[in-house]
Amino acid sequence: MRFSVQEYVRWEDIDAAGIINYQAYLRFFGLAEVELFRSCGLSYRILFEELGIWLPRVHVECDFFHPVTLDELLVVEAYFGKIGRSSIHLNFEVHRKEREDIVVASGKYVLVTVKKGQLIPTSVPKMVREKLLPYVEEKNDGTGRRRSSR
Repeated sequence: MRFSVQEYVRWEDIDAAGIINYQAYLRFFGLAEVELFRSCGLSYRILFEELGIWLPRVHVECDFFHPVTLDELLVVEAYFGKIGRSSIHLNFEVHRKEREDIVVASGKYVLVTVKKGQLIPTSVPKMVREKLLPYVEEKNDGTGRRRSSR
């Protein structure tokens, strides 16, 4: 299952050419990320303060397929890919609201679970893994279909 948020391309998101600046996608991804975790019952306050874990990014990527301009309403879909021993792969697809069949950009974060205040990897807590499970989706299986990893 995928989680989605909608957000407009704002003035600060565009460059001198009048199209979205590549860095703006990180803002869109960050918005989708925090709301996806919240929808799983895992706000960052809960992760940081109650569970004592941080989730630093160790890998960030983004691919751009179509230019986007000021005031376009985008839909950012977020879902988890692989959940490893200490890593969580978070994937994104971005579409225009009026053309949700066309992907304008896609991206991926790899987050690593570390104990609060330390930067040493630790296992993803079982409770966290269970709460993320409804939003886990494996990559395309080569047939054009996506498979759930459940």
